[in-house]
Formats: sequence, C-alpha cells, structure tokens
Amino acid sequence: MINIVNFEHNKLTIKSWQLNKNERWCVLGRNGSGKQYIDQLLTGDLSPYSAEQLTLPDNNKVGMISFETQQEVYEHELKIDASDFINANDIGTQAKDFLPESKWNDPLIAAFGLSHRLETGYRQLSTGEGRKLLILQAIFNGIELLVCDNPFDSLDVESCDALSKALERLSSNGISIVLMLSNRQDIPSWCNNIAFIERGQFDVIGKLENTETKNQLDALLAPIPDETTWPENTKQLSDYLHPYLVKLNQGTVHYSGVNVFENLDVAIKPLQHTLITGKNGSGKSTLMQLITGDCPQCYSNDIQVLGYQRGSGESIWELKKQMGIVSSELHRQYRVNCDLLTVVLSGFYDSIGLYEQPSPSQVIIARQWLDKIGLLAHQHSVFNSLSYGEQRLALIARALVKSPYLIILDEPTQGLDELNRHRLLNFLEHLDKQQHSTMLLVSHREDEFLPIFKQHIKL
Repeated sequence: MINIVNFEHNKLTIKSWQLNKNERWCVLGRNGSGKQYIDQLLTGDLSPYSAEQLTLPDNNKVGMISFETQQEVYEHELKIDASDFINANDIGTQAKDFLPESKWNDPLIAAFGLSHRLETGYRQLSTGEGRKLLILQAIFNGIELLVCDNPFDSLDVESCDALSKALERLSSNGISIVLMLSNRQDIPSWCNNIAFIERGQFDVIGKLENTETKNQLDALLAPIPDETTWPENTKQLSDYLHPYLVKLNQGTVHYSGVNVFENLDVAIKPLQHTLITGKNGSGKSTLMQLITGDCPQCYSNDIQVLGYQRGSGESIWELKKQMGIVSSELHRQYRVNCDLLTVVLSGFYDSIGLYEQPSPSQVIIARQWLDKIGLLAHQHSVFNSLSYGEQRLALIARALVKSPYLIILDEPTQGLDELNRHRLLNFLEHLDKQQHSTMLLVSHREDEFLPIFKQHIKL
C-alpha cells in the first residue's frame, strides 16, 4: 500500500517506510516536528519532492482526521449558519447528514458512541464527538487507509477505550491505520509498528514490544531542561475583595428540552484551585462557558463571577479582563491572520487579534512567555501556519500573560506532546506558588490531577 525509499522534501525526509494492507502504525513526534507533512504526503498535497521509490494509495482511498480537518468543517458550519435570517437558532448540519442514509443504523455508529447524537448539529458536538463522526464518514466512504492525528485527545477514559476497540476492529476488516501521536501513553496495545519524526526526519523505530524500541523512545522523548526565567508578576491577590471567585446556586442548563446539568452548586474561593472531571457530554465545557459568560443561559442562572451578579448590568469585558481562558472553542474562533507575538499580546485585551498599541512592558512580558513555551524564535510566524500543538501553546501563553485572578483551562493540553504537557503542569505549580491566580482545570488525564487542586467537581 505504501512504499517509500529516499524521499526528499524541504520539510520532510524519509529514508525507507513500507506499510502493508491491514498494518497498524503509530508515528510519534513532538509539537512542530513535522507530522502534518506526513499527512500532506499521504493525501497527495506535498510537493515538490524527489524519491527513489514512492507508492501511495489513491487520494480518495485515504481518510485524514485531524484538528485541522475538524476546524475546516467547523468554519464551513459557521459560514452556513442562518440564525440571523430565520430569527431562530440554526443548529446547522445534523450529524446524521455527514453519513450515508443507508448507514444510519450501522452498528459501528453505536460502537463509536454516537447513536444518540445523530440529530445534533455539528457545532453542538464536543471536539471528541466531532472527530469520531468524521472517522465514521471516512469509513463509510470506503477508504483503505485511515490517518488519525491524536484521536484520543479530549476523550474520557471510557470513550478512549471504545474508540480504540473500534479502530482495532477496522484494521481487522481490511483498513490500514496510521495514528499520529504526541504522547506515548496514547499508543494502543494493538498498534505495534512505531516510527518517529523530529525536525522533519522520519525514521522507523521498530516493534513496540521490543526493549530496544522503548529505549530509543526514552532517549528521543527525554525532557529538556528549562533554564528560562519566569515572566514577572507584580499583581497581588489582596486587591481582590470578594469571598468567592465563582458562586453558582442550583445551576441548570438545557438545550432542546435536554438537561446538560441541573441543580448544580459550585463555590470557588480565591486560591481554591479546582479540578473538573466527567464523561464526554456531562457538561464540563458548558459549566466553563457559564462562568465566562459564553453560555447565553448564564443570565437565567443565579451565578456570581468575580464579585458580579450575572444580569446586574455588568459588562462581559469587565469580567474577562480578570480571566485567562484556554479552550477548544477559543482555539476554533482564533482565525485572525496575525503573528504569534500578536496572539500572546491579545491576552492583555481579551481580543482575537490586536487592536490597541501594547505598552513596551507588555511586549517584554509577552516575549518572556513565548520564550517560556519555547516559541520565541517563532514570534513573527503566522499563527495559522504553525502546528495545532504550537498554536495551543501560544493560546496558553495568551491566557497567562496578564496574571488574571481566574484561569480557566478547558482541556488545555489537547494537542500537546509529552514535553509540553509537563511544561504546562510546571506552569500550574509555579502559579500556585505565586499565590495570585486561581485555576479551574478540566481534564481526563489522571497524571494531570495535581496535588495543588483542593477541590474536585465531578459531573
């Protein structure tokens, strides 16, 4: 199916790679290592190049599922949104309409956990649900090769297990699988062929069960010492005069007659770092949006945020200037064509893009954060030209740059490699020591449940 010998492109080099029908491969790489160029090669979108041998499947036989492909679908759904014209909420394309009508009762839909979501609009699906839907669409279109970029990100443990079993079943039915992964912990036991990419150099490592393979991965993914200085924070928590940052009484959110959650009480005091967990669809992101004001039903709930009672005439910008936010929704919305430094600086103004002249001190702090996330050399690179993981790092820096009272992190490590996940966790521990910002973290990964979190809300 795939036979590559001495492939050369200015962004990608492959000495030798052979993938046969029904084989299962994992390609590991750090953020910015060049995994996206392998995606482009397999779909016929990478040129010009030279190769001694190059055999690839037909483009229409390759299914490519990545954060970027999901973003394309999401942006299309935004373009066709007719809510302003029909004077009602347009849910957009229903999930079932991504699939052939003859397959609406296919047992694979149940195996992917989407049977109850077929009537839901694509924009109302979670990131994980949207990914599973596009995988199903590719399968039903008769692909021979399925390429998935970090398919287990943003899925709860049960959903990860279900998706893994479904993918394993696909490979047993004649579909070859290539998983592009950023974390060794995500390698399924059935995916035994391992390759690694670093700075555009692709190398086959070996079989996962081999000790030599594991030793090579340990060496390739060894942590890099961080000797950069921490950005300065001159703010003091004593300036905050209220007993709670968030106080929700009997919170209820429902859409189309279905309760996302009901009678939920939440109280978060200053420095009471809070972990929020729950299965996909349990309402974690909705709770975060209720707090940030991005859920319209915040005004029909009894909720106080940063000392303001929602619906009392407060400005959403008065609240957001004391918040730092990282979420898939923000990542989807950040579509302005600007450089990385501008993205980080926009955190001072809670804007998408930059529309005010930053002060010299703000520029210094923004560059310090870019240095801290390892992207200072890319400060003038266009945001959308970077990998998804590098974009996510920039949005994390954007959230932290102003040292806000409340930091809302809705699955912030989505798309991050092992090194950068641990880098973010180090940020959180440092912020805890600074005794200024209070953190709310939504996560499915148990290794992210740090001791700094004094409260655990399970939805």
